Amino acid sequence: MYSIVIPALQRSLTALARILTKAEAHCTDHKIAPDVLLAARLFPDMLPLSRQVQLTCDFATRMNARLTGATVPNHPDTETTFAQLKARIATVQAELANATPDGFKDAATRSITFKAGPSEMTLSGQDYYAHFALPQFYFHMSMAYAILRHSGVVLGKRDYMAAPEA
Repeated sequence: MYSIVIPALQRSLTALARILTKAEAHCTDHKIAPDVLLAARLFPDMLPLSRQVQLTCDFATRMNARLTGATVPNHPDTETTFAQLKARIATVQAELANATPDGFKDAATRSITFKAGPSEMTLSGQDYYAHFALPQFYFHMSMAYAILRHSGVVLGKRDYMAAPEA
């Protein structure tokens, strides 16, 4: 599972960091206070950009730890700037860089028990990855992208996909 989990998370987190860099430049270019974009939401009952980025990072961290049987690291949600959010992404990237194929040896069949809201769930590693953690990761990343695109940041599919920069 290592070869399908880790590279995908690394590439997407690279994309997310680049997207945040573009958002920060957009703020500078258009004289927008960064706090405005960091607090932006698609709808009042949805989470703001900063929380969407934090959750994207959380799902990558948790996925890596749970699939390898490690303790899930705790990352407090204290980021209030683009620089701090990019530092959080870098921290998660470092965790993923330390992952090894051997650590994922029994990941598909490992029994994973975790809290999902008020409930506790137990899934095989394969089901946890495919039906819970990966969809959650991409949902929150997509919301971060959508919030920024809706806010006028010039982004395209190449940005979301972490296409090589020309």
